[in-house]
Amino acid sequence: MRFILNVLVVAAALWVAVQLVSGVSITTPTGTAKYWGTLLVVALIFGLINAVIKPIVRTVGCAFYAVTLGLFALVVNAGLMLLTSWVSEQLDVPFSVTGFWPAFWGALVVSIVSWVLSLVLPD
Repeated sequence: MRFILNVLVVAAALWVAVQLVSGVSITTPTGTAKYWGTLLVVALIFGLINAVIKPIVRTVGCAFYAVTLGLFALVVNAGLMLLTSWVSEQLDVPFSVTGFWPAFWGALVVSIVSWVLSLVLPD
């Protein structure tokens, strides 16, 4: 149940990022079942990438995190958002991020919205 709730939270956060950040987009008609299904699939991909790759990057880039007082995490999250876009493209999922800055702002929005939703929702 917790896993499903996490995927729904990330999907909602991705929806907010798609709405707010130009350069982060889903290329299916808004409001259709395919649109919402795409959000769920992208949330799953993003979750898997974060679960597998983020710990490796944290371990390898530990010095960068320390030197930048954690701000390097923003760059890592942008990279993970770009990787999510690339994986989505390979799987023919209609989700795209057009460059580093849209990925940076999109990842920041996803992080903030996910954090807020996790505060509101029960454990």
